[in-house]
Amino acid sequence: MNQFLNKLKAKWDEGKFVCVGLDQGDFESNQSVIDATFDLVCSYKPNAAFYSVSYAYKESELDKTVSYIKDNHPDILIILDAKLGDVSHTNEAYVKEIFDTLGVDAVTVNPYLGKEALQPFLDRADKGILILVKTSNPGAGEFQDLQISGKPLYQVVAEHVVSWNTNNNLAVVVGATYPEELAIVRKIIGDMPILVPGIGEQGGNLEDIFKNGLNSQKQGLIINSSRGIIFAPNPREVTQALHSKIQEILAHV
Repeated sequence: MNQFLNKLKAKWDEGKFVCVGLDQGDFESNQSVIDATFDLVCSYKPNAAFYSVSYAYKESELDKTVSYIKDNHPDILIILDAKLGDVSHTNEAYVKEIFDTLGVDAVTVNPYLGKEALQPFLDRADKGILILVKTSNPGAGEFQDLQISGKPLYQVVAEHVVSWNTNNNLAVVVGATYPEELAIVRKIIGDMPILVPGIGEQGGNLEDIFKNGLNSQKQGLIINSSRGIIFAPNPREVTQALHSKIQEILAHV
């Protein structure tokens, strides 16, 4: 089992499924959220769009945030939400910057260019590669639901992800706003991890997520909340409530 899965499994064994999306480009605010929530989460997910154009620029707000988590809570997974997808030689540069310089544990990527383009990411067996399958936004179906050989494209992508997972380092992204599709993806990918955004402002239902998304070990989910936690008057209180609700649901599944 690689470092990505090791960290996740350890947190799941502790009953921790919450991922805090750090959707703000300010280190001091991030530090405050991290200090308030670190004992309740399985991961942090800084969104690259809110930080420096250069992900690994030294002393950038992102670099300081990642370093703070690694120095103080090395057991917590760091997922860079970048949704990258480019030609292979460009992806090689991203891989070096994101994994070797910045030092995160995982990154989100876009499968649109195919396996050949993503190969530099797929080859990093020590890192987690989270591939967009069914996103949480209202317009996701414009392409993701298009019928390809009698099935929607998102299912085809999930099937390809399974075939690409030779290093056992892949995961998928499925929005909480599509619980029925989540159940279908879970059947396709087996016990692979699923990052689930969309439970807060977008209205995803937590009970439906766990009913449809748990793997055979009653684990396998990374439940992301961003704005609902980081902009709350008391981030710990909100995170504790989410964590407690998850424990309540797990006791009945």
